[in-house]
Amino acid sequence: MAKDKYISIKSGVSGFSFANLGLFTGFADGIYNAVYSLVLMEIFMNSAVVGIYVGIYAAFCMVVGLFANEVLRRFSKVRVFYFSMLMLAICYAMMSFSIRPSTFVILDYTTGIAATLVGVLIPLFMSDFSGNIGMARLNSRYHLWMNVGALFAPMIAVAIAEQFDNRAAFFASALIYLAGWMAFKLFRIMQEDKKIKPVNPRRTFRVLWKNTIAFFKKPGMPRAYAVNFGYYALRAMRYLYVPIVVIENGFSKDTLGWVLTLGIIPYLILSELMAKLVRQYGKRKWLFIGFSSFAVFSALATFVTGFPLLAIFVMWQISGALMESVHDLLFFDAAKKTEQTKFYGVFRTSVNLPNIIAPILGAFCITTFGGTSAVWVVTALIGGISALLAVAKK
Repeated sequence: MAKDKYISIKSGVSGFSFANLGLFTGFADGIYNAVYSLVLMEIFMNSAVVGIYVGIYAAFCMVVGLFANEVLRRFSKVRVFYFSMLMLAICYAMMSFSIRPSTFVILDYTTGIAATLVGVLIPLFMSDFSGNIGMARLNSRYHLWMNVGALFAPMIAVAIAEQFDNRAAFFASALIYLAGWMAFKLFRIMQEDKKIKPVNPRRTFRVLWKNTIAFFKKPGMPRAYAVNFGYYALRAMRYLYVPIVVIENGFSKDTLGWVLTLGIIPYLILSELMAKLVRQYGKRKWLFIGFSSFAVFSALATFVTGFPLLAIFVMWQISGALMESVHDLLFFDAAKKTEQTKFYGVFRTSVNLPNIIAPILGAFCITTFGGTSAVWVVTALIGGISALLAVAKK
């Protein structure tokens, strides 16, 4: 295991047990993402402003990710995970009510802290308990369960939104995170509480800076970071702008629900299969195919309208499914287990940084060209560049 020690854990718990938590995170996030951009549109009334808000929000989450290692140096992984899951449940429940925009934003940023820590911790738990299983299999299992949960999420979110309003769907996410918190308690996992030392801000920033420099100097890490950045940039644009574009093209929320639901099917079909294909053919080939095909679909989406556009939104999910279980494996290949907790917070910024840059580029395209569909120019460029990086020799 990694250097963190566990006092006790329920018999039979393994890396697969932590991977299975993807059912809860995928389900809750799927409901949340289905209506999130629509709620922001209600608040800001402009898709470009929505992109800027999401970019600023992602910058905040990126800072949280950078400091994740400092949090984990002071508190045990188990304690942080318990707190984060419970915080997500409480804040999403509060966000489901008709609160003032300022209150919604405060709660949104609070969930950003908790969601970032959860996203950091689950892969680290899987790595700690991977044993002879290997991270490729655990990643595939984790994403499989995430997609099983996400399969039903859009239709549930749409049904709640139609019956009540868009924000009401957040309450369902709250209940699911609460269920995930209870499932984690069943593992009966315990760690020693770390001795809390006084925080020296200067030392903390100095350690953070040195850690970041060490990360990018380590062979293999820059490529791992760039590839993960590309994957999450495409994901961010897809989650943010597909619901807006579908509604702007005159389709109903029910149609949006079907588009999002059908888009999950490629992930379900390919999740377990990709683990075998990666062992047989390697990671880079699938990353190249995924990124390049996404670029082609994005180029088509800039001028296609009507039902063919909906078909593209479903089809490019195949591209995403080819990359889902491999996009972060380059990090685990390059980092020793004793380094993973130290470096994962820095690596995790490749999840948040795309949410800053990509939506702001999207907002620029919308402002320049006057239509939301212009954002697919950005995803076409990101997909093409990422494909080249995935297969570059150095």
